[in-house]
Amino acid sequence: MPYSLVSAATLGFDLVRLPAGREVAEVLLTGLDAGVADLHRLAAVHPAEGRTREQRGLLAVRSRRARELAAGVPHVRAAAGIGNAGADRTAVLVDQLERGTIGDAPTVERLLREDVLGPEHATAGHVGDVVSAAAADVLADAVIGHWAAEVLPPLVRRELLGPFTRAALPPRGTPDLGPATDELLALLAELRALDAPGRDRWRAAVDEGRGDHRSWAGAMHEASWAAHVSGRTRSLATAQLMAVQAFLDGRFSGRDGAHGLWNAVAGCVQGLTMADLLGDRIVEQLRAPWARASR
Repeated sequence: MPYSLVSAATLGFDLVRLPAGREVAEVLLTGLDAGVADLHRLAAVHPAEGRTREQRGLLAVRSRRARELAAGVPHVRAAAGIGNAGADRTAVLVDQLERGTIGDAPTVERLLREDVLGPEHATAGHVGDVVSAAAADVLADAVIGHWAAEVLPPLVRRELLGPFTRAALPPRGTPDLGPATDELLALLAELRALDAPGRDRWRAAVDEGRGDHRSWAGAMHEASWAAHVSGRTRSLATAQLMAVQAFLDGRFSGRDGAHGLWNAVAGCVQGLTMADLLGDRIVEQLRAPWARASR
């Protein structure tokens, strides 16, 4: 399944269950927010910079090999090929569905190159094709290095992440997430600060609302459509990626993410971000887990 910024909540579902999902979110946020100076700084550390033609060819081969290895990240499609082996099959199937990603390394790289740094990027079109392409390569290598952290050999991963680390970009500022920025930041701060009882309250809130998935999905679609038609897709994607980091900083587990906690958080973010363009009923429905967890 291809990722898009419109479906950032789906991407988030995968990221909260990956060992280095927080870092993938950070690279994507860096790309979304990158200014002219950032793109030049990234381009300057491109691994092919200053290399001979032969050396660049070798780097290209190693890059392709790294992406072949990244295909080893568990994927939900692998669950379909599990044979009938009783209890063992059930255990493996549950594990695959909890850990397997909906997307894969090529789809997250395509998202970075075509959506994050695509035509709607505020500055990528102002630095020239050479700089833009080089910066995209550095960010793409970093995304793959983090996405496939559990399957890449350490040396390969260091090679992929090295240039992005050397770029040493300055910290990102607080983004403008729209009319509900203050309320969104409050939700994210609350998630980051959760203790064990707080996490239990969120789990109970999710359990309480499990029977309403179909209407939740419809409300998420309405919010995504509102972001698309209003030109606020990038703001909504930024909010969802920040929520990935807050979710993990709040010490929710990958299992929590697989069992509804991420969907609840993503719905709250979706409802808050687009509240000014949605009906009260939809906003209330999407924000319901936060309201129940705060009782």
